Amino acid sequence: MKLTFWGAAGEVTGSMHLIETGGRRLLFDCGLHQGRRKDTDRKNREMPVDPKSIDAVVLSHAHIDHSGNLPSLVKGGFNGPIYTTPASIDLLNWMLRDTAHIQEKDAEFLNKRLEQRRSKGAKENGVVTPLYTTLDAERTLPLLTPVEYHKPRELGEDISYVPYDAGHMLGSSNVVMEAGSNGSKIRLTYSGDIGRPGLPIIRDPEALPPADYLIMESTYGGRLHKSTDHVVNKLADVVNRTAHRGGRIIVPAFAVGRTQQLVLMLHELANAGRIPGIPIFVDSPLAVNVTEVHRKHIECFDEETRAYILNGEDPFGFKRLQYVREAAESKKLNDLHGPFIVISASGMCEQGRILHHLRNNIEDPRNTVLITGYQAADTLGRKLVEKWSEVRIFGEPMRVRAEVASLDELSGHADQSELLQWIKPLVPSLRRVFLVHGEPEQQKTLAKLLESAYNLNVTIPAPGDSFDIN
Repeated sequence: MKLTFWGAAGEVTGSMHLIETGGRRLLFDCGLHQGRRKDTDRKNREMPVDPKSIDAVVLSHAHIDHSGNLPSLVKGGFNGPIYTTPASIDLLNWMLRDTAHIQEKDAEFLNKRLEQRRSKGAKENGVVTPLYTTLDAERTLPLLTPVEYHKPRELGEDISYVPYDAGHMLGSSNVVMEAGSNGSKIRLTYSGDIGRPGLPIIRDPEALPPADYLIMESTYGGRLHKSTDHVVNKLADVVNRTAHRGGRIIVPAFAVGRTQQLVLMLHELANAGRIPGIPIFVDSPLAVNVTEVHRKHIECFDEETRAYILNGEDPFGFKRLQYVREAAESKKLNDLHGPFIVISASGMCEQGRILHHLRNNIEDPRNTVLITGYQAADTLGRKLVEKWSEVRIFGEPMRVRAEVASLDELSGHADQSELLQWIKPLVPSLRRVFLVHGEPEQQKTLAKLLESAYNLNVTIPAPGDSFDIN
């Protein structure tokens, strides 16, 4: 068996790992890179593998940094099955269409800006084209093939895999793959993204069977999260102090998982009278559709969220909350007076309606930008977290006068201690661990801990690195 690491090697986005075994070429994930626009656009367009040579894709979960370049793979000639959980398929039905639509609209917007600058004498050539189109996304969806948790799926002769609940988001999975005949089987586990115990809505990560080799995420390998018990108080404080000064709370949030968690928490805070009864808007067609998918898959919920439904309550809807689908309705939010909350995608502030809300609100000191998840290097979200005094939005410099607050406690990624606990049952059987999906310092810290605490053989691959395992 041969492993080659392409995406999320030494970085956090663009997950893509090539497995060659038994005459088959398989991909674990096919995600979009996010970050500095020119660099990420080049990486996303330059597929490191020949799409026609890939026999199948095994997808750990639906987040765009793991799934978002599937239409490019199909555009390049891939026509094989894409295996993933039923909940992930229902999410991708909306997410891939939405990503394609956003890319088309962003290209249209940027081309208009280019034309305006040319009309004023700027010497700018070329045209912006979307990475892929809605048609490419539509051609991808029929290839999605459901595999339920704990149900083995054959990938070829003497090759199979089983998904386990990763506890990261709705439908997320750890991939446990076996290859070879009875006398010489190899078990390779791919963690995907590892969730955190105790997060709202979804179940906790489940225990995995022994493995010989492990491809493991390391996003927070050098950091500890604060206790999730404090997140409700922190959220209430942000809402109350911003509302007191008459400001707006602009929340860049991933449409899948994070938005639903925030809605549930705001619901509980409002019911308890701990925040004022200000309007709350979820301004994302994708988040609206994804919320409907959540309602459909209660089998993925934890006991607390299931209890809401069994008691006849809707955990994702209440009287102060409005879901916004149409662009015209989104634009009307700019004219509203008084405090309110807007939750909008994308979570790293790289595309979508959140950019328009930031452009209209980031220079007002009454407002707050509330960051609720991991921000990859060079993204607009990372620059806000790092307290840049000026950022570019749609190419225009803007002063950051709004307060910037963070809710790290809501991260869907396990932190250092949680990663160490997650891997502990696997340690006795592991021959080697490959760390991916992490920035270099996070990976180095986690590698040292795994080596010292568990005496594991740990490798941090660079893009294009290959390894033969047997």
